[in-house]
Amino acid sequence: MAKFQMNFTAGPGHIDELGHVNNAVWVTWIQDLATGHWAAVAAPDHQAAYVWVVTRHEIDYRGNIALGESVTGETFIPTGPTGARFQRRVDFRASDGKVIVSANTTWAILDRASGRLVRVPREVAEPFRPFADEV
Repeated sequence: MAKFQMNFTAGPGHIDELGHVNNAVWVTWIQDLATGHWAAVAAPDHQAAYVWVVTRHEIDYRGNIALGESVTGETFIPTGPTGARFQRRVDFRASDGKVIVSANTTWAILDRASGRLVRVPREVAEPFRPFADEV
């Protein structure tokens, strides 16, 4: 399946009173990873015509990182689209390779011009193949 990766390093503004990355920061990193994947894979005309919005995040926290530590975020689309929605899988791995935060997120596609939900066009989905359910 087509996976996309980005690295993230915990800076002073990311750390909460417990001394590790705040949960809200993980949500921001999930969004940064998803939008980075879209920007890297989608055709420029698709990026100009459509925008994605989150409809659901389901996040499991199994660990965390402290100031100056890094994680590798990895994302992929595990299944084909359903109507206007895509499911997205996100995993953040610590330097030892262990998944410390994982998420299943749902994103819906909007037509930029109308602001309305649209069915995910086949040509928009194609660059994100193969989906795990097709392998």
